[in-house]
Order: sequence, then C-alpha cells, then structure tokens
Amino acid sequence: VGYEPDPADLALSSIPGQEMFDPRKRKFSEEELKPQPMIKKARKVFIPDDLKDDKYWARRRKNNMAAKRSRDARRLKENQIAIRASFLEKENSALRQEVADLRKELGKCKNILAKYEARHGPL
Repeated sequence: VGYEPDPADLALSSIPGQEMFDPRKRKFSEEELKPQPMIKKARKVFIPDDLKDDKYWARRRKNNMAAKRSRDARRLKENQIAIRASFLEKENSALRQEVADLRKELGKCKNILAKYEARHGPL
C-alpha cells in the first residue's frame, strides 16, 4: 500500500531520540486498544500557606512532572493509534479494490471458459 503519512504527524507520534514510528509495522494489542475507564478526580484539598514547606513544594514539582509525562505518553499513544488507523483504512481500501479487480478478472475468465466449452465441450 502506497501510504506516506505526514512527517509532522510522524514526529508527533515518535519519541525523540528513538526510532521513527512506522504505522506499517507497529501493531497494537487488544489491551492497548481498550478504552480507558473514566476516573473521577479527587477533590482538591486546600493546603494553608503556613503548611507549604520545602517538602510540600518538592512533592508538587515531582507530581507535576509525573502528570506531564503521563499526558505526553497518552498523547503519543493516541497519535500512534490515529496514524495506524489511517494506514489500515488506506490498506483496507486498496485491498477492497484489489478484490474487486480480481472478481472482475475472474468473471472474464469464466466468460472465456464458457465460450470455449460451448464450442469444444466441457473440459
């Protein structure tokens, strides 16, 4: 299938410094494609300013970085799945066209065979 994804899309679905994402090769497991459950956020707990010490801010920084990594990983995976889906749609379309062409060719062959058998008898 002649499929060339947009380089910008590939950049958004590849991890910098690693091999470029190839939608022709990468297959996702059933587990990876399962919808994720909606998780209710916990209520924000107000922390008074007098309790915001260095330990609190260190935990906040660590949590913010973890949240960013999680969002980036999710976005990367969503981009990869979208590109793979696009590739599979194009491949599916090409295969359907190939099947249609082969059916047409089969019809012609059957027609030729029927004409031959009408003249010379069954094979």
